[in-house]
Amino acid sequence: MIDIKSLSFRYREDWVLQDISFQIGQGEFVGVIGPNGSGKTTLLKILYRLLSPQKGEVLFERVPLKRMSRADIAKRIAVVAQEAYPLFPFRVMEMVLMGRSPYLGHFMFEAEKDLEIAKRAMEWTEILPIGERPMDELSGGERKRVFIARALVQEPEVILLDEPTANLDIHHQMDFLNLILTLNREKGLTIVMASHELNLAS
Repeated sequence: MIDIKSLSFRYREDWVLQDISFQIGQGEFVGVIGPNGSGKTTLLKILYRLLSPQKGEVLFERVPLKRMSRADIAKRIAVVAQEAYPLFPFRVMEMVLMGRSPYLGHFMFEAEKDLEIAKRAMEWTEILPIGERPMDELSGGERKRVFIARALVQEPEVILLDEPTANLDIHHQMDFLNLILTLNREKGLTIVMASHELNLAS
């Protein structure tokens, strides 16, 4: 599904990634493991074309990622980045619906279909009962589930997760990872997860 060929990237003089090649098959769960500062986030950003490598390329189903439009990438690859707090106190439902933006044109509003997709994702992640609550009132574990629901409403084939269990206690870490494993096994989603926590990865 994803073919990474001789990838190298640098921000300034020193190479952060150098001559990396590997493949990710459809339906796989791949862990990108390494200490903080080792280039995991950089690699994920290249996989959804937020960054472009100086050398090498990424193919998505044999098509170079650089030839795909932003909207097309967003329909097929969803990202749960390291947690960022929204500037405004969006409600949970509003935050989840933001995942439908690749399917909406300029100045278009969500249709009934979009709302149904959002509700299904919120049911799956068990956050439908808190749909009207502001994001800034949620616990860390609840916010993680909101971001997973937002990724799901993109109806992607791949989900990229960047340190998704950071700042969660062990109980919420296990709950979150069980949810991700279920998405992989029952929905057949391809998962790529970056983490520095070796025990959780194993």
